[in-house]
Amino acid sequence: MIFQKLLRPLPLMVAMVTGFISLSLWRSPLVGAQESAVIIAPPQLDNPKISGTSQTAVLAGGCFWGVQGVFEHVRGVVKVFAGYAGGDRSTADYETVSSGTTGHAESVKIMFDPAVISYGQILQIAFSVVHDPTQLNRQGPDVGTQYRSAIFYSDDGQKRIADAYIAQLDKSHAFPRPIVTRVDRLKSFYQAENYHQDYLIHNPRSSYIATFDLPKVENFKQTFPELYSGRPVMALN
Repeated sequence: MIFQKLLRPLPLMVAMVTGFISLSLWRSPLVGAQESAVIIAPPQLDNPKISGTSQTAVLAGGCFWGVQGVFEHVRGVVKVFAGYAGGDRSTADYETVSSGTTGHAESVKIMFDPAVISYGQILQIAFSVVHDPTQLNRQGPDVGTQYRSAIFYSDDGQKRIADAYIAQLDKSHAFPRPIVTRVDRLKSFYQAENYHQDYLIHNPRSSYIATFDLPKVENFKQTFPELYSGRPVMALN
């Protein structure tokens, strides 16, 4: 549903029409209502919280606007960039990635303080409130491999934590269906165009953001109050 994500400030009549389309899609049986947070246990295997240089996590879970928007409100997160992972540099642009043929997923690069938040907690937030990890190649109204659920690990430690956590959640039946999240080695992360950065913060009245993404931020605030920050970090200052 790429057309929804290309909406920009429009005259009132056009905005009313597009808002109606968005609402109709939201209510469609093919889309389903905005998911609620899923209360899940923290990972049994995780890194200890220790002081040190910032670490990086790269995740994909649907449209990167909402994923970035949630993690910008997480205590201990230093920066979050929207971008592309899984494909080549030559195809790392929004229009090409939106074709669903590049191997890229809309992703976020999360830089965080390991003394404040752990890699495992980053994954817990992603699975609990950011997206539905049981949906294959789609999230909400967005369909295609570019919207897949994925964890791009940068070292063997991250892979072990990710694999173990998925197995833990599946074994405990934390979700009604099996988790389909891919765990792939990170080749490269390519930062998205500037107009995509901090999109949720700059466009809270967008019908797409209001319908699909702001509820995720509220779910995070209610589910992880100790990790919620009301002063979001910005990718572009």
